Amino acid sequence: MMNAGTWGKDNAQLHNFYTWKDVKINDKNTLDIEIGKCFLSETNIKGSIEITEEESKNYIEYMSDFGSIIWDLKVNKKIAYNVGYGASWLFRKLNAFEMFWHAEGMKTEYEGTIIYNGEKYIVNPKTSYGYADKNWGSDFTSPWIWLSSNNLISEISGKKLENSVFEIGGGTPKVFHIPLKEKLLGTFYYEGKNYEFNFSKFWTGSKTKFNCYETDEEIIWLVELSTFKAKIEVEIKCKKEEMLLINYESPDGYKRHTRLFNGGTGYGKISLYEKRKGNSILIDKVLVENCGCEYGEY
Repeated sequence: MMNAGTWGKDNAQLHNFYTWKDVKINDKNTLDIEIGKCFLSETNIKGSIEITEEESKNYIEYMSDFGSIIWDLKVNKKIAYNVGYGASWLFRKLNAFEMFWHAEGMKTEYEGTIIYNGEKYIVNPKTSYGYADKNWGSDFTSPWIWLSSNNLISEISGKKLENSVFEIGGGTPKVFHIPLKEKLLGTFYYEGKNYEFNFSKFWTGSKTKFNCYETDEEIIWLVELSTFKAKIEVEIKCKKEEMLLINYESPDGYKRHTRLFNGGTGYGKISLYEKRKGNSILIDKVLVENCGCEYGEY
């Protein structure tokens, strides 16, 4: 399935389906894939999806809204997030986790054009606040939590943080089918210095607290991640009317998540602390905009 779409009040999910005969992997050692009219590499994404209103209504198995979208974008992945040995060759070979995750483009600049329902949009790399990752496995965890943004402004200095990005993901990962409750992976790359909060690296003293909930108008994420050396407190909100409810089937054919919210217009704040001699020292309070965000539970 090829999936593209939009956030906002006119949000949409557009799906086209292809057979494996339509898939061409040009180089097994690099990301270089063609699927029908669509192309994906580390430096370029290009393609189109079109589905009519009649197809959307008559084929509910498409799980798609109707419309058309054409994209042609250059990709410049600036900062990556590698979750560590949890996504290593051995753990992948053993299918140790229900869900694997890697963000090669935690901060990514996009440049080019998108044509959505006949209207052309110019994508500027300085204001695209882009992101690129991959998830693979058998299903999203439940609950599933994801937050990421690189549109960050220091509340203390008033300056835009040009070399910063944060990311948080997880919920209840399963290791060899055993659920690990309230576990998140996270990192805050703050102006060139990386603060990682990874529950699998137990020797760092990583701890997680989170509370995600739904009101009539918003989804709200409250997250606290800490290690022996640092701590972040995160509060993000996103308006439900600007979000999608992800419409998909997991690889085994089941549709478990029916209220998995997905958005890109989240906003809020992060407080960053360093721990020194038993004290938490405030490094910065950061305003967050254009936050990618997901929350769902089944």
